Amino acid sequence: MRHLKETLFGESAYAEVFIGEFEGAPVGYALFFHNFSTFTGRPGIYLEDIYVKPEMRGKGFGKCMLAYIAKLAVERNCTRVEWSVLDWNEPSIQFYRSIGAIPMDGWTTQRLHGEALANFAAEFK
Repeated sequence: MRHLKETLFGESAYAEVFIGEFEGAPVGYALFFHNFSTFTGRPGIYLEDIYVKPEMRGKGFGKCMLAYIAKLAVERNCTRVEWSVLDWNEPSIQFYRSIGAIPMDGWTTQRLHGEALANFAAEFK
């Protein structure tokens, strides 16, 4: 929990998070950060995580939170909002298509983490 507090609310916040509420109670959250496009020369927003409590899904809260992030992107002169979705998550994929999101064909996420990250970092002398 200490790491989350430091990286979200410390001196050098790496991401932003907001809590979606209904009648004063939390129903979900979204965590995002800025990225940058060399193609457009402007920033974008990467949505790292969006979550709505299962019992509150299908009521428009996720759509409202995504719309808020889109509004922030427009206000901040960003060119896009991007996120990843697991390829088997059909309900989410259908929802994303319904709001106009498109898949990025030809792109595959790559990741270095754990021991592989440490080992490769050690190659820099």
